[in-house]
Amino acid sequence: MRKRLTITNLKKMKQDRNAISVLTAYDYPSAKLAEEAGIDVILVGDSLGNVVLGYDTTIPVTIEDIVYHTRAVARGAQQTFIVADMPFMTYGIGRESTLKNAARIMQEGGAQAVKLEGGVDIAGDVAALVKAGIPVMGHIGLTPQSVHQLGGYKVQGKLDADAQRLIEDAKAIEEAGAFSIVIELVTESLAAHISEVLSIPVIGIGAGRSCDGQVLVYHDILQYSSPYFEKKFVKTYADIGTTIRNAIQSYVDDVKSGQFPDEEHVFGATPAAIPSLYGSSNESQPDSQLGKAGQVKKGVETS
Repeated sequence: MRKRLTITNLKKMKQDRNAISVLTAYDYPSAKLAEEAGIDVILVGDSLGNVVLGYDTTIPVTIEDIVYHTRAVARGAQQTFIVADMPFMTYGIGRESTLKNAARIMQEGGAQAVKLEGGVDIAGDVAALVKAGIPVMGHIGLTPQSVHQLGGYKVQGKLDADAQRLIEDAKAIEEAGAFSIVIELVTESLAAHISEVLSIPVIGIGAGRSCDGQVLVYHDILQYSSPYFEKKFVKTYADIGTTIRNAIQSYVDDVKSGQFPDEEHVFGATPAAIPSLYGSSNESQPDSQLGKAGQVKKGVETS
């Protein structure tokens, strides 16, 4: 069994130019499959609001949602470094509340680190968490929790002033003690510059080819949704959504036509086995379990 990576390992991967693979996961089976596939880091993102819970944004996601899903992921990926998002308004609302919420994600959820969106404005919270012994991953660029303030899902850093602000945000997060930072939906040249000037790993999503690692959403790379919307920065590796839909349709058709269950899917029982299946005596068995006549005939097999 492989050993779980640490923040020290991840920082060394940047130094060695060993690209870091990150994937979201939100439950036990997806986490287990990701670990078996060799993923470096699993992110329990608040994107679960969009792809699992059916919300239009990540804003409705609660601390209870994150703790619940992180706990499931931790059971499935016991040898993988797990980062969990701190949801909207669980930080930046007072140092004590931020620490308590992060502690819940670590203690109850089983994450090894938390992720916060923002730059200079949340650097104080990052520093407090790090001081308390909680590893922090930053997140700048397109920050989904601020989507309404940003005016929608738009590429960030196109203008010089915006690019300079993001550089300052990245440096502030690093100086506050974060071990890594996610850069989402920014120009490739800006992401390359930030990756160069920071000593901590920069993980890109829609940020080009020069980052120290990449993160994508589980449901995006597998097209596991309906309807699925194409995204320029996503590469599709399988169309699981169509496969699942077709499989369920085949099941529906078989039930409607009587082709399922078939002979191979049913069980037979001899009269001697009936008491062990339904109780100690026939008198105590419901009529529905003894057949239409209310009794079992000797030597007749029932199913």
